[in-house]
Amino acid sequence: MKAGNYLLLSFLLFGLLSLNAEDSLAVRKLVYQVDLRDNVNSFTWMQVQKGFAQAEAEEASLILLDMNTYGGEVVYADSIRTRILNTETPVCVFINNNAASAGALICIACDKIFMRSGAVIGASTVVDQSGEVAPDKYQSYMRGIIRATAEAQGKDTLIAGGDTMYVWKRDPAIAEAMVDPDVEIPGVIEKGKVLTFTATEALQNKYCDAIVQSKEEILETHYGYGDYELKVFRASLKDKISGRLMGTALRAILIMIIVAGIWFELQSPGIGFPSVAAGIAAVLYFAPLYLDGLVQYWEIILFIAGVILIFLEIFVIPGFGIAGILGILAVVLGLSFALVDNTGLSFDFEGLDVLGEALLLVILSMLIAFIISLWLTSKIGVGKGVFRHLALESVQEREAGYVAVPTTDTSVIGATGLAATDLRPSGKVRIGDVLYDAVAEFGYIEKGKTIKVTRLENAQFYVEELK
Repeated sequence: MKAGNYLLLSFLLFGLLSLNAEDSLAVRKLVYQVDLRDNVNSFTWMQVQKGFAQAEAEEASLILLDMNTYGGEVVYADSIRTRILNTETPVCVFINNNAASAGALICIACDKIFMRSGAVIGASTVVDQSGEVAPDKYQSYMRGIIRATAEAQGKDTLIAGGDTMYVWKRDPAIAEAMVDPDVEIPGVIEKGKVLTFTATEALQNKYCDAIVQSKEEILETHYGYGDYELKVFRASLKDKISGRLMGTALRAILIMIIVAGIWFELQSPGIGFPSVAAGIAAVLYFAPLYLDGLVQYWEIILFIAGVILIFLEIFVIPGFGIAGILGILAVVLGLSFALVDNTGLSFDFEGLDVLGEALLLVILSMLIAFIISLWLTSKIGVGKGVFRHLALESVQEREAGYVAVPTTDTSVIGATGLAATDLRPSGKVRIGDVLYDAVAEFGYIEKGKTIKVTRLENAQFYVEELK
């Protein structure tokens, strides 16, 4: 009997130890840190996207954004804040110094905001590349985004004196005041100034959950994590290169190289450096977008088909007509659709807005490249600049012994024959039993029509149709 009691006690003890071991394992939390310590751009968007995906795959308990940014491109800031709002994993941000402009928008999307003493948040007015305030169209869009982001945090329920009140966790009007200087909030910001909070002011106005000095303080004091593992996401070299190549400025430069390469290739015979440069630029343009899942096969095929149509229009089909127009349109759409995250040919309204921005970027870049190409073409071989050496300058003078020797039979001038091919306007004609290259003097001449050789110029016969 005693032996049975000892056995039962041993089983109970073993069970309790197992439960304690499981509890100790369950208590350990995985926290993923994603750094945002650069201007908000294609690289930071890639870093956040990859970091969040990895954190979700490993079922992290918390994602911690370590932020110090002066802002950046609105399109990438919007993508980051959307990613934060759509993840089921809790997200907090530690403002390690600055959360300006686009950084403020990203912070407001997070579940909790923590700030170091001396940190600031706000000043989200949209500016252009020169630092000037952008038109109200862009300010209106930013006001709507930042207000909607604050509203997404929901409301707190307060009961005072038997009355129930619902108060925004983060006041949308305060968020809007970070963009619009016309927003006035008594006791917070006066009209005519863009709102920027210090850490203390943000805490007073519920745009900061606590002022802390370290990430450890956030996790241990405010989340109560006694035992946790902090993993810092590090982007791979491939991801870093891909992220940098997706920058808006670099995309514009690559588009210019593509257009300039095609233009200069059309000005010279054969396949040379311009084609190689355009090809490399096209690969660098599409490759990172394809790896990031933005580009699909049909967009690359559309671009290639457009280039082929342009070459066919210039070298095969006479004049410039439908094929050339369709080629230019296909190239523009191929480059533009590559910048839009869509599924097949399905676009939502937000995707259509992004497509408009992409079209504007592509068209402006192509126009600038075309203007620069025309200017460079006018400078090649002219003057004393560096471009003078890009053209052959030597002249075959008669005094040096160079003599022109006619290589074409001039006796056929005035002779008649038949058009061996369609002349549109160039083609081949048969005079007697000999084929000659020829150009129609007027319009097109169909194959089989009777022709007459009118003149010889620059070793080229000119013919006209005999009615």
